[in-house]
Amino acid sequence: MRLRDRGDSWTRRPAAAEHVPPAETAPAVPTTGRPRQAPLAAKGQHNGRVRISAKADYALRAAIMLASAEPGTDLAAETIARTQGIPHKFLEAILTDLRREGVVASSRGARGGYRLRRPADEVTVADVIRAVDGPLVSVRGERPPDLAYVGAAEPLLPLWIGLRANVRSVLEGVTLADLAAGRLPGPITQLAADPQAWANP
Repeated sequence: MRLRDRGDSWTRRPAAAEHVPPAETAPAVPTTGRPRQAPLAAKGQHNGRVRISAKADYALRAAIMLASAEPGTDLAAETIARTQGIPHKFLEAILTDLRREGVVASSRGARGGYRLRRPADEVTVADVIRAVDGPLVSVRGERPPDLAYVGAAEPLLPLWIGLRANVRSVLEGVTLADLAAGRLPGPITQLAADPQAWANP
């Protein structure tokens, strides 16, 4: 699961989902070269969302628990799954991704489990999301700098680049240590304090 930008409205995937359904595909936008015809979205689905997938949400919840653990303590996947209400098999797959990307380390044995590979103040929310979902922002599965638009659609490219810059500024500006301590950087706190930020357009 990943943050995706595919249009002009943005929502967040509910955290309770246990798996990530295939993402809808936006209608193809003319690019340089030969335009690709994208399939239409399934009936009842809506295009144009930035989503934080269940996978990323679960990964962050697990990572915050690891950041909150006593130094030198490994947490069992079963403990994290039970405490956070995450399906155990799904969590194991997530922890495998986090381990492969160097976010967590694991140990075996009676006291085995998982721990952060780096100090919590060196691991950002963006690090965790990228580890399980790849690029923070993609358009039709491509990174914004890899796109090209022609004619009246040309302003879309700087729009997507600006969106990615904004997403990065938020997600790279918060560490697991911040979340484990129950605090957020001032600029993000100010954004969340705006009542309009809580409204669903």
